[in-house]
Amino acid sequence: MITAPRERRIQLDGCFNFRDLGGYATHDGQRVRWGKVFRSDALHHISASDLRRVRDELGVRTLIDLRSTTERTSEAPSPLAAPPVRVHHVPLFDRERSGDTPRLSLDQTYLMLLRIAREPIARAVQVLAAHPEPALFHCAAGKDRTGLVAAVLLGALGVRDEDIVEDYAATRHGLVGIVERLRTSPSYEYVFTELPPDTLHAEPEMMARVLEEARREFGSMREYLLDAGVERAALGRLDAALLEGA
Repeated sequence: MITAPRERRIQLDGCFNFRDLGGYATHDGQRVRWGKVFRSDALHHISASDLRRVRDELGVRTLIDLRSTTERTSEAPSPLAAPPVRVHHVPLFDRERSGDTPRLSLDQTYLMLLRIAREPIARAVQVLAAHPEPALFHCAAGKDRTGLVAAVLLGALGVRDEDIVEDYAATRHGLVGIVERLRTSPSYEYVFTELPPDTLHAEPEMMARVLEEARREFGSMREYLLDAGVERAALGRLDAALLEGA
């Protein structure tokens, strides 16, 4: 019997970039389990049917919010952020914008985040390791902070760079809707007035450069997490929860 391929993109009414991280192969012949960890853009526009899909059908019980405190308070809370779902607020940066932020290219910004946000990135991975039930992490667009955490997570699991790049670039399918939604929120006006144009893109070549430079600077993503304080036992639990087949 021929089995239909799994669909990584999950269509929801209120999200443009909700995806399953399952199915990617690792260097040692294993594969990331389907239905265990998801990534997304903001969740405060999800519909009642979206809620049933994510909470009841997909079984998400752990929610990691990578947005800042200011972002969380400026938007309505997500219907998903209520029991039985446990919410973990893990902002990659959590300070007011000063207005004098240097205009870095997107790859430079990602590398800067890898340096200054080691602890929260490590904490997000530790949450995933501690809660083996289906989990979801997100930011506003599901592209930058979410994309960076996804790259670290997949890299630590042993997924190949070309698949990490593919996963990042898949955001392009929902980018028009994401950008238009950000335009409607005063909280994200700076994205269009202060940040370089490549902020609004998700080009594979850019993520490939980030992975190459990150390897030179930090070693593997597993080494990056170990240096950030994630214990080997936690990485072992992460492997056991998210990988299958050898």
